[in-house]
Amino acid sequence: MTAEYQVHGDVAVITLNNPPVNGLGLSTRQAIVDGLEKAENDAAVKAVVLTGAGKAFSGGADIREFGSPKAIQEPNLLSVIIRVENTTKPVIAALHSVAMGGGLELALGAHYRIAAPGCNVALPEVKLGLIPGAGGTQRLPRVLGVEVALNMIVSGEPVKSEMLAQVPGQKLFDKLSASPESLAEEALALAREMAAKHADGSAFPLVRNLPCKHPNGEAYFQFARNMVKGMAKNFPAPAKCVDAVEAATQKKFADGMAFEREIFINLMWTPECRSLRHLFVAERAASKIPDVPEDTPKRSIESVAVIGAGTMGGGISMNFLNAGIPVKMLEMKQEALDRGIATIRKNYEAQVKKGKLKQDKYEQRMALLSTTLSYDDLGAADLVIEAVFEEIGVKEAVFKELDRVMKPGAILASNTSTLDVNKIANFTKRPQDVVGMHFFSPANVMKLLEVVRGDATAKDVLATVMAVAKKIKKTAVVSGVCDGFIGNRMIEQYGRQGGFLLDEGCTPAQVDKAIEKFGFAMGPFRMGDLAGNDIGWAIRKRRYTEKPDMKYSKTADLLCEKGRFGQKTGAGWYDYVPGKRDAIPNAEVVKMIEDHRAAAGITPRKISDEEIVQRLVFSLVNEAAHILEEGIANKASDIDVVYIFGYGFPVYRGGPLNYANEVGLFNVVQAMKRFAKNPLDDAKFWEPAPLLGKLAAEGKTF
Repeated sequence: MTAEYQVHGDVAVITLNNPPVNGLGLSTRQAIVDGLEKAENDAAVKAVVLTGAGKAFSGGADIREFGSPKAIQEPNLLSVIIRVENTTKPVIAALHSVAMGGGLELALGAHYRIAAPGCNVALPEVKLGLIPGAGGTQRLPRVLGVEVALNMIVSGEPVKSEMLAQVPGQKLFDKLSASPESLAEEALALAREMAAKHADGSAFPLVRNLPCKHPNGEAYFQFARNMVKGMAKNFPAPAKCVDAVEAATQKKFADGMAFEREIFINLMWTPECRSLRHLFVAERAASKIPDVPEDTPKRSIESVAVIGAGTMGGGISMNFLNAGIPVKMLEMKQEALDRGIATIRKNYEAQVKKGKLKQDKYEQRMALLSTTLSYDDLGAADLVIEAVFEEIGVKEAVFKELDRVMKPGAILASNTSTLDVNKIANFTKRPQDVVGMHFFSPANVMKLLEVVRGDATAKDVLATVMAVAKKIKKTAVVSGVCDGFIGNRMIEQYGRQGGFLLDEGCTPAQVDKAIEKFGFAMGPFRMGDLAGNDIGWAIRKRRYTEKPDMKYSKTADLLCEKGRFGQKTGAGWYDYVPGKRDAIPNAEVVKMIEDHRAAAGITPRKISDEEIVQRLVFSLVNEAAHILEEGIANKASDIDVVYIFGYGFPVYRGGPLNYANEVGLFNVVQAMKRFAKNPLDDAKFWEPAPLLGKLAAEGKTF
């Protein structure tokens, strides 16, 4: 049963029990209604307590039912809340740990509420491109006041129960329990007290009957709209939250509810909402590996070693220090170690200065960091991550040393972004213990971790690394072994298209502006300057010998020959002022591109923003289809997760493959056929990947 019914003397307790967060799926909703029925029909029962088992009161809708008929099948959540309101005995909601979304809306239907301290209270629907759909926008302003409620609804962020209990005039909680442990007893006591209070047949208080007004309504809601427009211009839901809460102050409760429902249903069908819901499910599905069961035993990771104290090594180390895991950092020279430690200190001190980190926490983290100049000091670590120069000979030397010193059962990880993990594994006598852990720069900030599975990587190594990723707050996606794995293999095609666009008539600023308007965090040329144009140059030099038939624009090589490697040299595709990240267009670079065109006999043409966006994005889509077909990625949604969390793809478009689904795969293929006819482009590349062609022909999606 997904909700349990027990009687404690004269109080019935209905406990939601649908792990992990007591999602309000159909069977849970049915069980609540059945429990209320039982309580009403039992003359000995005087009141009802509604609570949740385990680590939540309720996290809201059951995501397993998203988009299925069960989600709206009766009794739906609206019907359950009306049933709670109309119960003939007082209903007390006892909240603890998590009361979010539909869980909070359910509690707002109860006659009384008691909360344990530390309970996270939220209406997070806006993060899925929706507004609360079961009365949240109408009831929360009535118990917390319009401004506090609107801030919660528009942000979707959780607020602790003890903070909300301090809101002047709040009616959300009738009581805060002394501790989470005493909640159950105190809820029973409150239930008995309210049963006695209403023994005379007096009406129970209902949130829907409370007044809802703002003294300066018109001005306040206009201000709120302006704020939301500035902060969330590509997301329709936040502005609709404002409309719904305003309706609570202007309409009768029933009319406000109808208005909320209409907005909710309309938002459900927007591409933004579909994309955000896709991403919500995709992020949770990324950790599931088809042939590695969830109960696979994991190795214990109590300490970590990091090889290299540069930008990547330092950033990787910070992830583990933040999670309370001791780190030993190795370098070849003392001054390199000193530089690395100074950078880590500087990063933490900046957080302390901004009030994001307490001084004692900073000191605790630094105390977990130790350093060494000798491989012999690393042997006891459970996990070692190599973050040295991206060259196979350098990696070979490191892994032979690690094979010599690391204890049996230690996990040996490489932070390589393109090199062959199987080759690296074969430098050791324990290839089963070797895995790729590709962090993205800056490693202490970026959420994505590509976990590269070698041919020999053991299943328990994979399971352990995925669990470690969660512990250090990363979103991990598994990739097979190929040049560039998922993300960098795709970005190479995107970068090639950027180069062809320059050849044909664009400037770097025009390309960047078009794709940034589409929603990318930064365009290909600003991104090249940030990463270092010399990195791409090294990869291209390798390609010229390995894949001589692969076509590139020569502009990027010409740029690197001028020593314009990007932000680190103060000059790349753009100029940079020390200490600032602003990209300033450079006339010499534009002239260099024009001279290159003239030398190649190319007449420039005017290129539309639409063409720029389609060529860049559809190049990602086509390469992704090849990656899926080859089994490098387990599923399409994994590729979307890589691009959202690692490459700044716009969140509200849900990733390249979700976006292709939205555009329609037939339309994507038609555009690719047009691009293939362009003599300055790479016609061979624009042949649709067999999987993409097949899905388009069958009218299917990824």
